[in-house]
Amino acid sequence: MASMKRQKIATSVWVAVGVALLLWASAFPGIRAGLAPVTGVAGPDGFGPGELALLRFGTASLVLVIYALVMRLRLPRREDLGRIAIAGVLGISIYHVALNFGERTVQSGAAALLISLSPVITAMLSTRLLGERLSRWGWVGIVVSFLGAMLVAVGAGGGVGLEPGALLILVATLSTSLYFLVSKPGLAKYTATEFTSYAIWAGTIPLLLFAPSLFSQIQHAPLSAIGAGAYLGVFPGAIAYVLWGYGLSKMLASRVSAFLYLQPVNAAVIAWFWLREIPAWATIIGGVISIGGVVIVNTLGQRPTHNDAIELAEESAHG
Repeated sequence: MASMKRQKIATSVWVAVGVALLLWASAFPGIRAGLAPVTGVAGPDGFGPGELALLRFGTASLVLVIYALVMRLRLPRREDLGRIAIAGVLGISIYHVALNFGERTVQSGAAALLISLSPVITAMLSTRLLGERLSRWGWVGIVVSFLGAMLVAVGAGGGVGLEPGALLILVATLSTSLYFLVSKPGLAKYTATEFTSYAIWAGTIPLLLFAPSLFSQIQHAPLSAIGAGAYLGVFPGAIAYVLWGYGLSKMLASRVSAFLYLQPVNAAVIAWFWLREIPAWATIIGGVISIGGVVIVNTLGQRPTHNDAIELAEESAHG
């Protein structure tokens, strides 16, 4: 079987990753639209961070339950329940609660920048844990993209200091990197829809801690905040996670995660239309640099492994 490096990536995979990135980027301003202001009272002005996370993934869980019943998705094997639970807690519970609390004081562009540290962490951990390898050009591409992301944050006025909100988003960054690595082996045994559904259901269970307060807040929240929560659940929630899982199942974790460097660009553009946060020239220039780095990673970034050499030799022997 040809290695993932030499396999031609189908157009459907690129489309899935691209749509997932756009939907996830829209989540940054969407979260701010659903959150109550720091100085306000949750309920009349919006939701608290934990309550918004539950509204989002309660909605996503409901959508995926309906889909599972209609399509008759198979149940997970008992031996895989531990991996599914860990993936759900990391990628849903911890990530989104930490991100929502952090976004109360950190701007959308800056939040996207901090999340863009995830490709570096993912590449480092996937080298150790999954046996993936990036060439020197791959690391150059990652550095270039991160520099571009920094410019985007500066252009968005998203200076990041060591304040509690920024540290919480760094926790979210680490948890999402670990989610990718934990999910990768599971996606080899289940379809993207199956494993993603299991993980979202598992990750929603701890969020039920916020159910009583969500019930209270939703009775007084404005329709705009409720709509933002529902949007977050259906699009950046259920749909985007399934699409990203499909891409992750077909590409190396270190390679697909490099696309997260496009998030500050996407988030800045969407925030422009949604929140009227007008991008500066630094944002535009940084976006171009980030895109260039992603191109480098995906064209020159992968270093052949020992298994690649064996497979190439076998293919040559068989003509």
